[in-house]
Amino acid sequence: MQLDGKVALITGGTRGIGAATAIEMAKRGADIAVVGRYHDAETDETLAQITQTGRRGVFISGDMSLSEDAARCVEETVQTFGKLDVLVHSAGGPAGGSLLEVTPETWNHAFDVHVHAIFYLCRAAVPYLKKQGEGAIVLVSSAAGLRGCLNALAYGVVKGAVIQFTRALARELADDNLRVNCVAPGVIRTRFHDSMTPEQAKNNLDNRIPLHREGTSEEVAQVIVMLAENNFMTGETVTIDGGITMRIA
Repeated sequence: MQLDGKVALITGGTRGIGAATAIEMAKRGADIAVVGRYHDAETDETLAQITQTGRRGVFISGDMSLSEDAARCVEETVQTFGKLDVLVHSAGGPAGGSLLEVTPETWNHAFDVHVHAIFYLCRAAVPYLKKQGEGAIVLVSSAAGLRGCLNALAYGVVKGAVIQFTRALARELADDNLRVNCVAPGVIRTRFHDSMTPEQAKNNLDNRIPLHREGTSEEVAQVIVMLAENNFMTGETVTIDGGITMRIA
């Protein structure tokens, strides 16, 4: 599916991986609805870069953990651009802690943000995607959803759920020519990882990541765009992590 002339809704699109994806899709000819909770200077910068490509960009405020917000954001996208071809869910947030450290509130919030949100979004978006005769959904999971990670129980569980949601929904929508895929990033230089101590960052580069560097939002965006465009991929999760999940020692 060529992105030229298409419309994409991207959650978490004001910064990081979501913003990089919005800009890359605009470069390929798509109009973009950028969804986030807050409109700030980073939002303006993302919209400016979309506009510089010659495509249209609009910001829509919403909290994807709320079903009514998810539905409204989809409706506003269609009202603005007349259709919807691509859905990318990049919004999320940390959920640290071990079994005895994670509170019920943190546990439930992790499911709201990472699992319930994609259910609400896809439920709202799929009827519009079906109208186009083809469409793509790309969800952002994590390498933490593929392997066990210390002090990230809730995060690992919900990101694993995103991967299974991808498979289940891909099977359900295949007859409608709607593809559903997932990307699982490792350590990417975004605000999400700003809380790492210098010691943790050094350990990642020296000992954990075989390529000995962090990834960039732009590199992840390239994979997301590929998953949106490739007409023969569905139900798959592509890992981009510098080799963390393939290593034994």
